Amino acid sequence: MGIDEREAMTWPIFGTASRALAASVAESGFRPDIVLGISRGGLIPAGALAYALDCKNLFTISVEFYTGVDERLDVPVMLPPFLDATDLDDAAVLVVDDVADTGKTLELVHDFCRGHVAEARTAVLYRKSQSIVEPDYAWATTDHWITFPWSVEPPVADRGGAAEA
Repeated sequence: MGIDEREAMTWPIFGTASRALAASVAESGFRPDIVLGISRGGLIPAGALAYALDCKNLFTISVEFYTGVDERLDVPVMLPPFLDATDLDDAAVLVVDDVADTGKTLELVHDFCRGHVAEARTAVLYRKSQSIVEPDYAWATTDHWITFPWSVEPPVADRGGAAEA
């Protein structure tokens, strides 16, 4: 995939997309008790959805998969601190990420929730056709690399492992 094969999401587009995504969730009748954001890319969308859905319980789970532009580990890996799955017991949970690319991250987190939650649904800004998981809610579909407004600039501090996103 060439660098020119990118889809750019700007802050104004993010505002429109997150409100539309929240409206899709609300119109479906699903009322999450908890919004669970997958860090790092899903944190900003999760916060926006939690506000729009008037859900005050916002949890996070850290998963590493991407190491660079279209470069990833073999499998996604949960990173500490680990969420206690019993905190999700009997809750309606909306799992939020920025994109369902391969779908493996969403699958990992959904499997983590299984057996604890009353119901789990997934929401992403973008889904890609190759995703092994069909998100319950998606704002758009693309097969391009997506540049998000929160990761378009390089980090201001180099911690020795910063990946281009």
